[in-house]
Amino acid sequence: MASGGTVKDGSDDDGGDLTAQNLEKKSVSFEDQVENKSGCTDFSNVFCWEKEIQQVSRVSDYSRQDNYDFRNPELNKHIGLLEKISDLILNDIPKAEYVSLLNDYVESEFFLIDGDSLFITCISEQTLLPGQNLHFFYLVERFLLDLSNKGAKYVIVFFKDAEHVYFRHPTLLSLRTALILHLQHNTDAVIHTEFSNFLEEKWQSFLQESYPYFIIISDDGLTKLQTSFLNLFIIHALSKRINIVLTSGQESDFIRVYGYHIHGMYKHKGFFSQHRKEIQCVFQTLVKDLQESSTATLLSLSGHSSVKDMEKEHKGCEFFLLKHLTTEKLWKVDFTHLPDLSDDLLWKNVAYYYEVENEQGLNLDMGEKIKREYEYLWSIISKLSGKDDDGKSLPLRRTSISFLEKRASPTEESKNIPNLGLIPMTSMVVDEFAGDILSSLPFLKSDDSAVTSLVKQKEFDEIRHWHSGKLLSDDYDRTKSSSQAMCKDPRALRSNQKLQSFLRFYGSSLEGNISKTIVTQLDTPKKAYSDMKNSKKIHKTKAEIIIEENQKRMKAEEERKEQKQWDALSIEKLIQENFNLGIRKLEDFLKKCQSNSVKCTAEMAGLNTCFEMWIEQCKDQGKRLKDINAAVEVMRRIHSLLEKYKDLMEKTDYQKIVRCLRYFGFDNLACTLESSQIPEDDRKEKKAKISKYSVGMGAARFQLQYMGHCLLREERTDRDPRIQHFIPDTWQRDLLDVVDNNESAVIVAPTSSGKTYASYYCMEKILKESNEGVVVYVAPTKALVNQVWATVYTRFNKTLPDGMVVCGVFTRDFRHDALNCQVLVTVPQCLEILLLSPHRQQWVKRIRYVIFDEVHCLGGEIGAEVWEHLLVMIRCPFLALSATISNPKHLTEWLQSVKRYWQHVESVREESLRSFTSTKKGTKKQKNIKTVNKSYKVKLVLYGERYNDLEKYVCSLEDNDFKIHHYHPCAALTVDHIDKYGFPSDLAFSPRESILLYDSMVQVWENWPRADELDPEKFTHFKNKIVITKADARKYEEELKEELKNWIVHDNRMKANRVLKLLKPQRPYCSEKDMKDNFPCFVEKLRQMDKLPALFFLFDIKKVEKWAENIKNCLEKKQKSKQIPKTEKQIHLLTNRLKKKEKSMQKNQTVGMKITSSKTDKMILEEAEHGNLMEKLGKLTEIPPDCTYANSQAVDTEILQKVMDRVKFMKTNTTLKTLALRGIGYHHASVEQRGRQLVEMLFRMGFIQVVTATGTLALGINMPCKSVVFTQNSVYLDALNYRQMSGRAGRRGQDLLGNVFFYDIPLPKVDKLIKSNVPQLRGQFPLNISLALRLMLLAAKADDKEDAKAKVLSLLKHSLLSFNQPRVVEILKLYFLFSLQFLVKEGYLDQEGNTMGFAGLVTHLHYHEPSSLVLVSFLVKGLFHKLCQPRKDSKTFSKEVMEQLVLVLANLFGRRYIPASVIKSKQKFYQSKVFLEDLPEDFAVALHEFNNKIEENFGHFLLIISKMADMKQEYQLPLSRIDFSSEECNDSKLVSHLMSCNEGRTAVSPFACLSGNVDSDLLHAETVNSVILRTVGITAGNIPVLCAKKFDNRRRRMPLNAYALDFYKHGSLTAMAQDNGIHEGEAYLLLKDFSLTIKAISVSLSELCDDEEDNVVQAFSQLSDSYWEKLQKV
Repeated sequence: MASGGTVKDGSDDDGGDLTAQNLEKKSVSFEDQVENKSGCTDFSNVFCWEKEIQQVSRVSDYSRQDNYDFRNPELNKHIGLLEKISDLILNDIPKAEYVSLLNDYVESEFFLIDGDSLFITCISEQTLLPGQNLHFFYLVERFLLDLSNKGAKYVIVFFKDAEHVYFRHPTLLSLRTALILHLQHNTDAVIHTEFSNFLEEKWQSFLQESYPYFIIISDDGLTKLQTSFLNLFIIHALSKRINIVLTSGQESDFIRVYGYHIHGMYKHKGFFSQHRKEIQCVFQTLVKDLQESSTATLLSLSGHSSVKDMEKEHKGCEFFLLKHLTTEKLWKVDFTHLPDLSDDLLWKNVAYYYEVENEQGLNLDMGEKIKREYEYLWSIISKLSGKDDDGKSLPLRRTSISFLEKRASPTEESKNIPNLGLIPMTSMVVDEFAGDILSSLPFLKSDDSAVTSLVKQKEFDEIRHWHSGKLLSDDYDRTKSSSQAMCKDPRALRSNQKLQSFLRFYGSSLEGNISKTIVTQLDTPKKAYSDMKNSKKIHKTKAEIIIEENQKRMKAEEERKEQKQWDALSIEKLIQENFNLGIRKLEDFLKKCQSNSVKCTAEMAGLNTCFEMWIEQCKDQGKRLKDINAAVEVMRRIHSLLEKYKDLMEKTDYQKIVRCLRYFGFDNLACTLESSQIPEDDRKEKKAKISKYSVGMGAARFQLQYMGHCLLREERTDRDPRIQHFIPDTWQRDLLDVVDNNESAVIVAPTSSGKTYASYYCMEKILKESNEGVVVYVAPTKALVNQVWATVYTRFNKTLPDGMVVCGVFTRDFRHDALNCQVLVTVPQCLEILLLSPHRQQWVKRIRYVIFDEVHCLGGEIGAEVWEHLLVMIRCPFLALSATISNPKHLTEWLQSVKRYWQHVESVREESLRSFTSTKKGTKKQKNIKTVNKSYKVKLVLYGERYNDLEKYVCSLEDNDFKIHHYHPCAALTVDHIDKYGFPSDLAFSPRESILLYDSMVQVWENWPRADELDPEKFTHFKNKIVITKADARKYEEELKEELKNWIVHDNRMKANRVLKLLKPQRPYCSEKDMKDNFPCFVEKLRQMDKLPALFFLFDIKKVEKWAENIKNCLEKKQKSKQIPKTEKQIHLLTNRLKKKEKSMQKNQTVGMKITSSKTDKMILEEAEHGNLMEKLGKLTEIPPDCTYANSQAVDTEILQKVMDRVKFMKTNTTLKTLALRGIGYHHASVEQRGRQLVEMLFRMGFIQVVTATGTLALGINMPCKSVVFTQNSVYLDALNYRQMSGRAGRRGQDLLGNVFFYDIPLPKVDKLIKSNVPQLRGQFPLNISLALRLMLLAAKADDKEDAKAKVLSLLKHSLLSFNQPRVVEILKLYFLFSLQFLVKEGYLDQEGNTMGFAGLVTHLHYHEPSSLVLVSFLVKGLFHKLCQPRKDSKTFSKEVMEQLVLVLANLFGRRYIPASVIKSKQKFYQSKVFLEDLPEDFAVALHEFNNKIEENFGHFLLIISKMADMKQEYQLPLSRIDFSSEECNDSKLVSHLMSCNEGRTAVSPFACLSGNVDSDLLHAETVNSVILRTVGITAGNIPVLCAKKFDNRRRRMPLNAYALDFYKHGSLTAMAQDNGIHEGEAYLLLKDFSLTIKAISVSLSELCDDEEDNVVQAFSQLSDSYWEKLQKV
């Protein structure tokens, strides 16, 4: 029926006749004709799909055993293998990482979705009623659209063999086929159906070519056979090192999708290789069994007469018809309404009308349109059947067989959302933010019982000593303090002295010994720097003349000293003895030397020496190969001389240069110099005579191919008086101007480009202005905070009043001089605490600048909303720094809108202040108040040029030797990608890569018209140019890129494709195990290539440590192999002798012993013998240079010992020291801070050369290196992390070229990393209940209420999510209002917006919403008082009480879910229980009550915001945009009768209504995402419920990890890794957070309670101490 799928406004077509309550769909009695609340009859159990889908909609029972037992005896032979595969997967699932899947996906990256897993997931949706196909299609499209909107690119694969699973269930078979056809014909989704299964060659080739990031797949099928099929698919994918994401537990929020991610590892490949034949055999048997059973099922469908069998036969025929349509290419079939092809419930309603209602006398007209369509259908069927005696189509005739079964089952009445009125509030914040919508909302009257019954703590039996309204100390007060300025305790002073000493030491490793004393300048110059630099003085005073003469004399003296240093260096001899070392010494001298004349002399000496070496090489050409480096150095000196010291050169110098050029074969360049400078003899010299000295190529090609890394950059030579230590580039000067003008800026520049220097200039400026102004530096991690703290401490000195210091720090667990400093270094969360603290506002007003480092964290996964809050709440200017933002313009426009708001606020405030002061006559004007020029501009500063080029390499292992293949950036591209997107903006070539591209283009197209024009020797910017600059090379690169694009545009795609293929390295396959085992050999290879120091990035903490250990073990093994036999025995003997000798010497030095001459002689002999033993032992234990990566010359023994002493009390100090002495280190977040600092300092100093690390090192930590190696593939290795990490390669001032190596990364992944763009910054949902409470607390309690109100309104009005999105603004206003409603009802706020009750406790635990709110509800109900009963005659609590308390808290604050399928695993747990028990019954009841209140409150919110939905889109399928809002059958009374249900459906999707879902389903947070109007933009994540039990999309329960309780019981971190599946380092951090939460609760309760003996206070105090004590032991 054509109108069956039409969704009417305010009603549904047929699904509205049915109720959908919670998990199970209930049917009603046919005989009793029971009607539900919608007034429509329910027949949900009539058709066969209900039975077919029972397995799908079942709720998992953890005790259920899924033992394999197949009917086919052949399959039963392989049960053992299938169980092994299942166990292998189930053992991997607990270790699966719950990660964000799509945060960095762009056009070039994609993943696979298994079509059958998608089918299973959507068909299992609890809100879907069987038979409602249109709703099913809606769920599929909604899921896919959600992925697409978040930037995902995916391909869906349906295997042909998987189809056989459904033949026993024809309804599902038909539906699956219809889904495939619909996705293929009605959407733009890429669907693959050509693969039979995952073992065929065609599929292997597809995987190899495309290499998806991961495959989304289900770990549980509808049947055991399908589960086996999926398990085989999973193990096959993992064996190919393609990662798996489970559909189980997958969730989505505003901008991300999260899922459980399993890494493909060597063990999977090993397992698959070991059982390959058996797996192929079992798979063939499985498919054969499915095929045979499907054939038998089809044969059994014919010849039956029951309604159910007829229905099955009908579905079978429907399948074959659809299948035929997929193969018939000639038919032009319209598939638009395929989603509504079959609608069982519509047929039930029609059948019920004709079998029951029509028989009882109800006679309704079906309408003209339906009559015409029915008559047409009747005529077609009559013709096809060949019968003409069937009579007319109308009136309708009936068969004697009843279509409906008579079966009774109970019904559930639906629960409606109560139409709650809002409690009126009087608050300036509410009026100004949401005043424009208040009039449209239903408010209660003041005498309403809901208003009058608002009683403070009405459920709490408030004991006299409890004061829930007391203002608590804030996070700042509670943070451990170590004040430098205020401490008087001797021990504290000593501790501070040690800290200061370390900061200087740590800072010197970062900055060198640069220190500047700041003097406050009360009168700053009025003219800006731009005016000062143009000003000239005509007359000089006598003093100025004397100063100038003294400076000249000092300069001459300095020049003489430098000349002596140069003479003593003997650089010519050094270069001849060791070329690389000599050149390095020459470069070091040139960097330090200040005299241009001495530099010119040094350059000429280097030129002459290198040229002589080249001549000697060429003479010995037959004996040895030429070393092109000598010629490169000659040309490099020529570049430097002609560009920098032209005025200092003499005629003989020019003659030498001309001679060099001619010998190299660069006659065209030699001719460009003046003829007078070329001697006649050289001109007449025959070319044949010097041809053997030629480099064998043109000058331009030589410079690009061999000198690209040392081509001169466009650097300014004029100094800037504002900067002492270097000459800033133009863009850096623009930054300094921004700071001078008190402006704000968003700065996007590559890593190591020098953007951070503006931060320190800003600090210096504020320090000079006064002693009051404050600069806040916001860094994303504590490691970066410590680094900046040490840098500032080392860089600046200033004499300040007592109690004030230059720099302070504030993190969650440590603060030092935070509010009495002028430069505060902190993390975002701590600055937010200060900005929102009511009584810290006086300090906040002192802030003059805020610097946000790594501001791209604004788009991060955790804490992103805090960055947003800070950016909108600060009044002062800011600098926002990042290397990786893809939409900086959008970010700048948003921030500019924020600054316009603050400009308006300031103007209003100043106006009111002027009007106030004008009324006060006789008021004295304040003097000496320094005014700061305010600016509200936000500038965007973009700089995309890296100082050093990055060259990429891929590595392969061939014959036990590593081959390094150069990876051209164009190798990552495809013709389609260039055609569609062009070249990525940051895809840069090194000069030699430009040459490689040109050569490939010439090779592919012999008659290329522009080949001559783009030849390097004839290119406009290179022709006859002695000094080709980096800028010239960049122009050549751009010209080649443009030409390649033109090839694609002008029908030369095939040629362009061949060029790209030529540039792609052909790397042979290497097994993961071989790469892992040979990793130390690769490190050694890098040493031989002079590519160290290097950072090796991995994404597994265990591997980071293990691989570092493997390198060390390999070096130790190498050292042992070189040792003389019995060396270890000699070392042992010498060590024992040395111990005895030291003991003897100590005994002889006993106090009081008489010293005679003979004894003195004996002591001298003993000391000499001791020294001799030490020398012998030192020689035996000395590490040979080739058995260590440590650079012993970089650090002296004293400094090394000082660094090592930092870790002497660490648990892992021995490991770290042993590794460090071999020049190796590891670095990850779980290493203690001192250990990380040891590695960082020694690496910066050059002692450690090899560091394995996780991505934490990429966030701003100053550890530049020569090479970066991506060692391990991971989902975390994405576009953003790739750029952050690779940016470390190439140390400015040390390396002219950075190197990036892809060690064990598949080539397709390398392609995607290089061509992918970094993600765009998108706004998060900015509000929650705790934030609303914190804002109201600030507004109500702040010292300056006007200022506080302005901050609150700025935060509410300026979320990035709502920028230029008016509809989102409206939703946020309503969300804020309903959050306040909840707070008022629960007693956290009164009607005036003042905080009360336990507001302080909730705001203090705001990190843990909604757990914090649940905790208070437990406290108010007295549950903790009931639980915390002490022992008799004691104030201590039993072990059982403590464990119960931890159980409750773990359910609130230790929520880490485990995938549901882990329950079925056979894994043994040794110490931990692993699965957390449910809350005690009384706590569970209280939690249920809390959730009900939240759901009712926010259910009403969802009803109201549903009015903002785009109803035109709501009546369209999300992805295909097929419209189902047709009103073609308005003339049919029958249709109106069948679709007359319009009660309770205002906020629910019309498609969800088809399954009987109504507004009351919004009261259940787990169903909100499926049924809510999708264009509203609200998800279940915005409803702060705390689910007591969580289920995955197959309705299997997902248990919580009991790590917090397990640790409290056994105190073992090893068990955390062994049983709970959490790495020890990560477990420690989780447990530390849990312990800090307990401590925070304990402190809050003790402050709220006057009675120190209160049981709850005592219990939490005891638990806090005992938990922390257990943690300290590990």
